[in-house]
Amino acid sequence: MKSLKNKFFIGLTAVAITAAGGVFAQNAGVGMGGPGMHGPEGGDHAKMHEKMKAGMEKHQAQLHTKLKLTEAQEPAWKTFVAASTPTAMPTPPDRKEMDKLTTPERMEKMLERGKEHQAKMQERLTALKTFYAVLTPEQQKIFDDSHRNMRHHFMQHKQAPEPVKPSK
Repeated sequence: MKSLKNKFFIGLTAVAITAAGGVFAQNAGVGMGGPGMHGPEGGDHAKMHEKMKAGMEKHQAQLHTKLKLTEAQEPAWKTFVAASTPTAMPTPPDRKEMDKLTTPERMEKMLERGKEHQAKMQERLTALKTFYAVLTPEQQKIFDDSHRNMRHHFMQHKQAPEPVKPSK
């Protein structure tokens, strides 16, 4: 159960990073979902998004059960869930249009996309803080443990494996 939750949050983090870095990939000649990303034909982002969304809904249902929320806490939970639900993957900028721009103009476009991403993250943080404030200390511990485990799992997978030492 923890493994599925952890994989889901790893995926969610990957989507956030991918969304923020999409412009960089476009400018480097690697299109989002293009050759090399998920095989020669690229990945199906709609399927990936749906899979992530289903995993998140499952995690949220499990967390809701663990937290044993009161009726008074439900409105804050609903706001938190609505703000946390991933939106559709942003469409990467058209590479041909980006190629027509000067380097400073491309940088401005990247900055605009970054600001949009930051605004969405701020909305999520506000909802998170509002929800967290209505939790009891015991519920906060459950919530923190749930997300702490996810972060540790992500960091373990993010680190490169140690090189194999040659035998003597």
